[in-house]
Amino acid sequence: MANHKSALKRIRQSQARRLRNRYYGRTMRNAVRKLRATGDKQEAMEMYPKVASLIDRNVKRNLVHKNKAANLKSKLSKKINSL
Repeated sequence: MANHKSALKRIRQSQARRLRNRYYGRTMRNAVRKLRATGDKQEAMEMYPKVASLIDRNVKRNLVHKNKAANLKSKLSKKINSL
């Protein structure tokens, strides 16, 4: 267990950040799954900008690497175009 007040505070902060990051990551992954499962091209085209925005926000928060985000968005757009 921590011996200093600052260490206790750091534990509290990292726990809060971890939960917040898990929420952001889970939300993005669920949105990507939902878009991939969509069979309707019109609906997928409407969802794509929102999903791409979620991905970009997670890059900004350093939850996803920028190259992984680019790959995700590229694969999603290819999927939409193939519908």
